[in-house]
Amino acid sequence: MRIRATVAAVSGALALSALAVPAAQADGSSYDKSSHGKGDLVEAVQSARQAASGPSAYTAADTGVPYALDLSFSNVKVNNGKPIVAGISNQVTVPVTYTVTHEAGMDLNAPDFMIDVEIYRGTSYENATKVLFGDDWPVCTPVSSTKDTCKGTIDVYPDVELVNADAATWKVGGYAYDWNDQDPLAEEIDWNQVGFAYQDGLGTTKLQRYSKLTVNASPEPVKKGRTITVTGKLSRANWETHKYAGYTGQPVKLQFRKKGSDTYTTLKTVTTNSTGELKTTVTASTDGYFRYSFAGTATTPAVNATGDFVDVQ
Repeated sequence: MRIRATVAAVSGALALSALAVPAAQADGSSYDKSSHGKGDLVEAVQSARQAASGPSAYTAADTGVPYALDLSFSNVKVNNGKPIVAGISNQVTVPVTYTVTHEAGMDLNAPDFMIDVEIYRGTSYENATKVLFGDDWPVCTPVSSTKDTCKGTIDVYPDVELVNADAATWKVGGYAYDWNDQDPLAEEIDWNQVGFAYQDGLGTTKLQRYSKLTVNASPEPVKKGRTITVTGKLSRANWETHKYAGYTGQPVKLQFRKKGSDTYTTLKTVTTNSTGELKTTVTASTDGYFRYSFAGTATTPAVNATGDFVDVQ
C-alpha cells in the first residue's frame, strides 16, 4: 500500500535518528531520490520510524545531532481551495501549490533534497494517524535567491487507502530534508550532516465521498392537469464496501425548468428514505425539465441530477 499511517512519533533528534534503521541496503555513498519511487521511500522512512519507537532501538551517541534548516512554508493551497472528492476506485490527483522561503543558495530540486506538503488526520503533523501525499516529488521554481514557488500533488487511492471516517477535514503539514549526499537507506548516517525542517498548521482541506443523483418523471407525455410522479435516488461512495450506497435522511430539492428557459425553480423539498430513494408528485402544467438538487454536506459534495424532460399535452 502507498498509504502512510503513523504511530506516535518520536521527536527532535530521536525522530530523525529513527530514519537510520535501514529498510534496504543502498549501493554507493551518494543519494539521488529519483533512484527510488517516492512511495517506496516514504514507506521505508516510516517503517524505520516505527521500528525505532521501542526503548532499545536508539542510542543518542551513535547518531549525532541533525541541524535545523532555515526554511518555512507559506501560501499553501490544496486543490485550489476546493474539497477533494473521491469515488470508490479511481485514483484522484489534485494539485498542491505553496511558497518556500529559505536561506540563500538552497537548491530545493537537488537530488539529495526532499521536500513535500502532505495532508493528514490526527492531533498534529508529528502525531498523525494517517497521511496522504503525492506520488511524485514536487517541482520548485526559484523566484529569488531565498524564495521558491512549488507545485506538487496529493494522490488518493480510495480502494486501498480510505475508510468512510476519512470523509472529514484534513490538516496540512510540510517537511524538508537535506541529506547532503547521504543515502537515508544506508546502514550508517552522519546526522550532523543532515538538515531538516517540518511545519504544521499550513491549512486544511476537506475529503469527501463522491455523490450521485438520479431523476425520473413519468408518465411522459402527460396531459395537462394530470399527476406526474418524480422518483430518484441519492447515493454516495462507500469506501469500505467499494460500492455506492443510498444516502438516507437527506433533504433534496425538486426543481423545474420550463422549456426555453435556463433557470430552475424549486418546487418542494423531499427527504430521502432509508435506501436513499426519492418520490413525490406534482401537477402537469407545461413542457419542461424536472431534476433533483442536493446541496451537499460536510462529507458529501453537492450534486444535481440531469433534467428529465416531460411533454405536457
